[in-house]
Amino acid sequence: QISWTLLLVLGYLFYLLLGTMVFQLLEKQAETHFRDQFQLEKLKFLQNYTCLDRQALEQFVQVLMEAWEKGINPEGNSTNPSNWDFSNSFFFAGTVVTTIGCGNLSPSTVAGQIFCVFYALFGVPLNLAYLNQLGKGLNAHLITLERWVQKPGRAEVQLAMFLTTGTLLFLVFPPLVFSYVEGWSYGEGFYFTFITLSTIGFGDYVVGTNPNKHYIPVYRSLTVIWNVFGLAWLALVFNVGADLMEKFLQLKWHKPDLSLAEGPTTKLEDEPEQPRIHIPS
Repeated sequence: QISWTLLLVLGYLFYLLLGTMVFQLLEKQAETHFRDQFQLEKLKFLQNYTCLDRQALEQFVQVLMEAWEKGINPEGNSTNPSNWDFSNSFFFAGTVVTTIGCGNLSPSTVAGQIFCVFYALFGVPLNLAYLNQLGKGLNAHLITLERWVQKPGRAEVQLAMFLTTGTLLFLVFPPLVFSYVEGWSYGEGFYFTFITLSTIGFGDYVVGTNPNKHYIPVYRSLTVIWNVFGLAWLALVFNVGADLMEKFLQLKWHKPDLSLAEGPTTKLEDEPEQPRIHIPS
């Protein structure tokens, strides 16, 4: 058991270090280029508008940064739709309870910040309970489907159907919609879709924030509904991935116990104790 735990810890640290090196290799040079380009644009701006000095320009940039941090898009004018109308507030409430936290919008008043803390305190457990119940329903459907498909390798069939259907509904088709509505490329839409459903939520891509586009009132609300069901599906996918990875590593690290080889197969004939998808050995 100690060896297995040590292997898992070392593998986890190695994966973090691998991501660190790859992200640094891919992003650091691009960041330097964008920083130099931004400084060059500021110099050109000062040359074109000689009535301004560098200090005045830096103060204006600071005003823009503060506006962006408070969720106000510097583009456009005062006729831009409010960030706190019903649809946007519903979207924000969804990002709080699902722990996505897009990062482009947050309460600016003390009362709003205090309410957000208590709202999340009760909302996050409620969301977890809801996702758990939804996961039980999906798992029960998968068990029923597996019993219906009376063929050799039926577990692989139902798992493939589950992954294929969910991938189409939550990862393949939504980027097409986001690309059309937001003007993103398909790759950007897919990136936003996965980052959102996995609750990573960087906030670099957020739906319904372009002041030059006119969105239907329920656009962001529909996004929240898609998000909730997609979260449940992707959580089950991550659960399957964790089971597969754990089983693979244990088979590599420990000798299999032949006396327990038929245990998982016979258990499928009864009602499962936990909402977990069966992974065929």
